[in-house]
Amino acid sequence: MLAKAVEDKAGETKPPLAKAERDVVALGIAVAAIILFVATGGTVMPQILRAWMGNGTGPDMLLTNAVLLNIALLIFGWRRYKELHKEVAERRRAEEKARLLAETDPLTQCLNRRSGTPAINGLLDQARAAGRSVAVFMIDLDNFKQINDLNGHQTGDRVLTAVAQRLREQMPAGSVLARMGGDEFVCAFGHESNGREGIEQFAARMIEQVGAPIDDGRVMVQPTISAGLVSTEQDPLTAPDIDAAILIHRADIAMYHAKKNGRNGYFWFEPMLEDELRLRNDLESAIRRGIPAGEFVPFYEQQIDLATGQLTGFEMLARWKSPRYGLVSPEVFIPIAEEIDLIADLSECLIRQALVDARDWDPDLTLSVNISPLQLRDAWFAQKLLHILVESGFPPSRLEIEITESCLHENIGAVRTIVSSLKNQGIKVCLDDFGTGYSSLSQLRSLPFDRLKIDRSFVAEMTREGANSDLVEAIISLGRGLALPVTAEGIETSEVLSTLRTMGGMKGQGYFYGMPEDADATRHRLAALDLLPSRHARPAPVLEGVPEVIPEDRIKAG
Repeated sequence: MLAKAVEDKAGETKPPLAKAERDVVALGIAVAAIILFVATGGTVMPQILRAWMGNGTGPDMLLTNAVLLNIALLIFGWRRYKELHKEVAERRRAEEKARLLAETDPLTQCLNRRSGTPAINGLLDQARAAGRSVAVFMIDLDNFKQINDLNGHQTGDRVLTAVAQRLREQMPAGSVLARMGGDEFVCAFGHESNGREGIEQFAARMIEQVGAPIDDGRVMVQPTISAGLVSTEQDPLTAPDIDAAILIHRADIAMYHAKKNGRNGYFWFEPMLEDELRLRNDLESAIRRGIPAGEFVPFYEQQIDLATGQLTGFEMLARWKSPRYGLVSPEVFIPIAEEIDLIADLSECLIRQALVDARDWDPDLTLSVNISPLQLRDAWFAQKLLHILVESGFPPSRLEIEITESCLHENIGAVRTIVSSLKNQGIKVCLDDFGTGYSSLSQLRSLPFDRLKIDRSFVAEMTREGANSDLVEAIISLGRGLALPVTAEGIETSEVLSTLRTMGGMKGQGYFYGMPEDADATRHRLAALDLLPSRHARPAPVLEGVPEVIPEDRIKAG
């Protein structure tokens, strides 16, 4: 199939070998030798025969020498022809090897990216001429980096080779299979109209066959793949203008949606997926521009003592005031910022502004800020945060850091070090969204948390018909047993508030007390409550043992 694909891809005549195929000098010598041999041989040979038979004198010596010279020239020409033929054959073998190296992947023997696209274009031309459609699959191995990291690159190469062979065995005749790079493959084949069901059956069979265990003699690996599917049959109006690059791009989009939907499966391309990807790229660019432009601002949600109704502090929530998209929710931009590795810059920018906003509030009001799990992977996070505190002049005792349960499963040792560093400077640490993760009692006891925060989903469940509050009561009892105060999120109705008040003293927050507000609205609220004391000049808080924050380039270099 590979040879067929390469041949179909090329459809080209090999370039002439030009001077290598014909030696003008050798050809001239051979022709001249033959002419002279015929001319001289026709005179000399009869004389030689008559002399041997005793019927005449010997041949003319000059002509005899000329005949001998002609014979020598003919021998030379023949030898030169043999050498030339061998040289041409070797040249052709070398060119064929170079062509294969240029067009195929040396590991899997599939076509490579450079030749795969032209091969699919050739397949498209053939299908159009025959009135058929073409299906393109983009295939990616799931968790291939983990296979490499756990078992080594040699095992990874064996897995790629085995997967390529299994794909090749499944491909119909005349199809194209190419390795696009890394663990990505693309395959294309012609099919009849109304063949969507057959394509899906083929995709399911291919996923099943590729997923069989691979034993390389040392370890057993069971690969899975995700596939994006697209066919020219989906868009018949523009099918004559669609080329391989467009089909591969669309199949690639569908493949990433297959991964998002759980992997080890396939997903058909739909036009809206391309619109989503375009929007995603636009959002990425806008986030990169918006951070230094100050478009991301802190909003503040009230935190209330449920027993007294007194305002005790605020939780800082991120909002994006985009000139193009308006006010954007963090559910939209936080995941993108994490994926493009900008969450640390975004978070530090917001925390810095929030500390400046909150330093003039009543000294009894606290400020809570959420920390991304990705930030806790930075060994210098605690030092960076402490230096932001010094710059802003905000008292560490009024700051509360909220981390989620998922952080405890990535690197408990690093989290413990960071939490201890923050606690040593007087900063409080809260375990956020408690109940949604898998933290154990031993972790809760070993890590010096100051507060538990009940996830809003559990609080909201209390208002549904037939639901009960046993889970919320259990979390509150656990906090009481560990001497950890509790905050309930998502209070939106008076019924929920009344129920929570019967469970003991705690803090609460939610839309029942008002929507999150920006800095100016928050100041007006505090002014109305007489919680904006006149600011007196006061020194910045002294934080002991805060080392210098080492720049990123020095960290990498060291």
